[in-house]
Amino acid sequence: MNTMTKAILAASVVAAAALGWAQVAADPRAGEAGVVHAAAAQASPSVARGRYLAKVAGCNDCHTPAYAMTGGAVPESTWLTGDALGWQGPWGTTYPANLRLSLAKWREDEWVQVAKNTKFRPPMPWFALRDMEESDLRSLYRFVRELGPSGQPAPAYVPPGGAVRGPVVTFPAPPKP
Repeated sequence: MNTMTKAILAASVVAAAALGWAQVAADPRAGEAGVVHAAAAQASPSVARGRYLAKVAGCNDCHTPAYAMTGGAVPESTWLTGDALGWQGPWGTTYPANLRLSLAKWREDEWVQVAKNTKFRPPMPWFALRDMEESDLRSLYRFVRELGPSGQPAPAYVPPGGAVRGPVVTFPAPPKP
C-alpha cells in the first residue's frame, strides 16, 4: 500500500469516526442498551411490524393524544405517550398509559408476561393483548423501545366517585341481566 492510499484510508476512518460521534452527540439515546435507532428500524422487519401493529391494533387511538380525533394525523414523535383524557365508568376513571415510559422500564420478556397475563381496567382491551401472537407482542415492544422514552406519565387511576381533573369520556353502566 503506497503512502497516498494509506493517507486516504486514514482520512476515511477519521471521517467515519467523526460522523459516528456527531450522531452520538445529536441523539442522547445513542449507545443506550435496548434502543433500536431509525437506521436499524428500517432494517428490522420486527420493528416495522410493531409500527404497523401500533397503527392497526388501535393502540394509538387511546395512547396517543388527538390521534383518533385527527384520523391519525399526528407526528410519530407523539405516538404512545399516553393521554390526560379520562375514561370513566362503573370501574372509576382510567387514563391511557404512556407506553413509551412504561416499556422503557421493562425487559422484553417482562412485557410479554404482562401483556399475556394482566387484566387491565376498562376500556383497555386486555384480551386483545392476551390473544396476540408472542412474536407480535415482541415486535410492538421493539417498536415502542425504538421510539424511546418521551412525555409524562398519565394521570393516576381514580376510584368510582373520586374527584377527576380534566375531560372524561363517560361510559354508561352495562345493562342489567
